[in-house]
Amino acid sequence: MNLTNEFKQKVVTALLEARENYGGSDSDYAKSKGIKPAIYSRIKNGETERILSDTVWITLGRELQVKVYEDKWKVARTSVYNEIEDNLRFCKELSKSMVLVDDCGIGKTYCTKHIIRKMKNTFYVDCSQAKTKQQFVRLLAKTVGIDNTGKYVDVKANLKYYLTTLELPLIVLDEAGDLEYTAFLELKELWNGTDGVCGWYMIGADGLRAKIERGINGKKVGYAEIFSRFSDEFIKLVPQGKLDRNAFYSELIGAVAQANTPDQNKVQLLVKKCLSKETTLRYLETLIKIGA
Repeated sequence: MNLTNEFKQKVVTALLEARENYGGSDSDYAKSKGIKPAIYSRIKNGETERILSDTVWITLGRELQVKVYEDKWKVARTSVYNEIEDNLRFCKELSKSMVLVDDCGIGKTYCTKHIIRKMKNTFYVDCSQAKTKQQFVRLLAKTVGIDNTGKYVDVKANLKYYLTTLELPLIVLDEAGDLEYTAFLELKELWNGTDGVCGWYMIGADGLRAKIERGINGKKVGYAEIFSRFSDEFIKLVPQGKLDRNAFYSELIGAVAQANTPDQNKVQLLVKKCLSKETTLRYLETLIKIGA
């Protein structure tokens, strides 16, 4: 493996930019990225050679979403983007909790990641990468910047306490429907331990809604309590009626196509192709990149 200096510099730039939105100490920030505080200090001073293994550089690049090759895909300020931005700011500024459950492929994750890049003390967790309660709590602990290698009960206790020491923290749980039952139950304890001082924003598709509704209807322990703590409602952006739904997708796809298509004369054609196949923004991206 032979990483270029250009790649390492991109990682360093992203690492230092992300630090600006982290409210804890340099030491805690370094821990959240899986590196020693002394090494982080050397990186801040401009060192890159022989201080991290290639594996660690790659891990940092992945977590910080560093692109080796520039992605020319542009962010469009769609209705989805605006609604998610409003939701995130509401949860953060008022330490409230919400659940966004909606169709796949409308840009939920893409918009969320773009928005929170500039939000201080906002932490993103992809729950599909940490499905069990041990994996979930330890990943969340690492993400906020505390030691996640001790006894589970201690890691969880420290996590709850540490979140109360930060200024208006916000936890974003993407793909929350992938959490196992025991992991999902931990949300109640984490929420209780940070009530009034931490915002929570859960994101998922129809599977998350089905899981919560099934748990509530079956009177399974925890589901009703967790749903209550997350405002007792599912936030949905896509309208239900056929005409309204088509109009929503037409506007959404059109806005993204307009922002990313060099030939504006193709925008309506792209919209029609996507609508005719009842496909999503992922299909639109494919069409644009192959020059369809």
